[in-house]
Amino acid sequence: MAWLHTWSGLVVGWVLFFVFITGTAGYFTYEITRWMEPERPLQSAAPHHDNGALALMAMKRLEQVAPGAQYWSITLPHQSQATRDWENFAISWETMPREGHENGVRGSEKLDLSTGGLRTEVQPRETGGGNLLYRMHYVLHYIDRATAFRIIGICTMLMLLAMVTGIITHKKIFKDFFTFRRGKGQRSWLDAHNIISVMALPFFLMITYSGLLFFYTTYMPAGIAAVYGTDDKARDRYFDELYGDHTHEAVARPSASIPNMIAQAEDAWGEGKIRSVLVMHDGGEEPFVEVQRVRGDKVRVFDAQTLRFHAHTGQPLPPEPQDSAVVKTHQTLLALHEGRFAEPWLRWLYFFAGLLGAGMIGTGLVMWTVKRRKNHDATGGHFGLRLVEALNVATIAGLPVGVAAYFWANRLLPVEMAERASWEANFLFLVWGEALIYALFRDIRRAWVELLWLACAAFTLLPVVNALTTDKHLVATIAAGDWTLAGFDLTMLGLGLIFGYMAIKVKRVWLKKAAQQTQARNPALLEQVTE
Repeated sequence: MAWLHTWSGLVVGWVLFFVFITGTAGYFTYEITRWMEPERPLQSAAPHHDNGALALMAMKRLEQVAPGAQYWSITLPHQSQATRDWENFAISWETMPREGHENGVRGSEKLDLSTGGLRTEVQPRETGGGNLLYRMHYVLHYIDRATAFRIIGICTMLMLLAMVTGIITHKKIFKDFFTFRRGKGQRSWLDAHNIISVMALPFFLMITYSGLLFFYTTYMPAGIAAVYGTDDKARDRYFDELYGDHTHEAVARPSASIPNMIAQAEDAWGEGKIRSVLVMHDGGEEPFVEVQRVRGDKVRVFDAQTLRFHAHTGQPLPPEPQDSAVVKTHQTLLALHEGRFAEPWLRWLYFFAGLLGAGMIGTGLVMWTVKRRKNHDATGGHFGLRLVEALNVATIAGLPVGVAAYFWANRLLPVEMAERASWEANFLFLVWGEALIYALFRDIRRAWVELLWLACAAFTLLPVVNALTTDKHLVATIAAGDWTLAGFDLTMLGLGLIFGYMAIKVKRVWLKKAAQQTQARNPALLEQVTE
């Protein structure tokens, strides 16, 4: 069982480290994107607005741009927990499908709060933002989605196997949680691995198992094929049965007073709690208006509380039927994985747990090399061990440098550059690849220290680069109370300090070990080694 734990973790460890780093960044997708779009104005308090009046202006605009659509949707200004962003006044719609097509054409517009016309906005630079980093943890990069899903699925399954076998084989896992022996080589790495693993074990099990559920139809297509067939419409039939299928008729402006419906919703939920207004007409049913509450007060963040009204009489209608237990369970696990329901303090807890996951994988990878280095040093070294050590250095120390390069590219690449977002990502992988080449041809001990110091410099200097290239520097954002932008710069400084501390600790460990080896060979040289 122990060998299964070791090899199931080692074989995919570097991919999983990448998944944890990029996935952890996804808990602050919006914050990262805002920093990478410095052309946008600083955040300010939202002006007071009359939701009823806004809804009337939006309805007038929808009649002009989308008559006879299959639905109208009005987004009212609110702070969204689901997207972690301020949602502005906007409309969206979907036209009736043309003959031979299943779906219509979707459209949307952002509207001005005063006039109801199109809102003019500053066009930010092209960037992948935080969403690109988040997508990397399940679609990787440079390869097609189907292949990426399968690679990530295999790696995730092996991680789940590694955790289960680790729990089974380590009978004193919770006792050893309180034990850390410094300066003991392999024993110290094992203690660190155990402590990190136990510290966030429920999170690791949840994040791994729920991650497998995202693409279950890709991993296990046989069940759907057996029941629903293998033709092009099989998956549609499956999802129609799972989530329900509706035919739609063209909508028109409701006869009933929408401001009155909004007032009833505000009486029930309080002011500032309305997210959107939806106008729809399901086939075989009466047209209705659905007022949706701001999401975020429960784990299933997209399962919003609603009030439904008849579009022409204004009479309250019964709510839609509840989802099945299967759907609720699936959506709850996915919500736990993404943490969209989480308040800022809980998102920080997710973030630190994600870093602990990377630490668990990293200590496991290093422990494998430490355990074998002593034997191979005596026999003159081994290419396989050398390769694993280089991969460890390039991934654990080099990948963070690549992530920092992603942010540096955002600030230094020309704003009007073609395919700019793609080149931001390219810089991440180019720097990561260069770190691997460097680790392969550099003394491994020096490579560890030097790349950790490079990571320290790359993150610490990011706020400086930001101040030199934009007007959204740390002093300005703190003065304006824009803690989204200020928090990003402060986090970069914090990460830089962490990598600096790691570089100092690693150098001390190597120096101490070198001194001990030198003393064993020739005590007279001890003083020279430690200088």
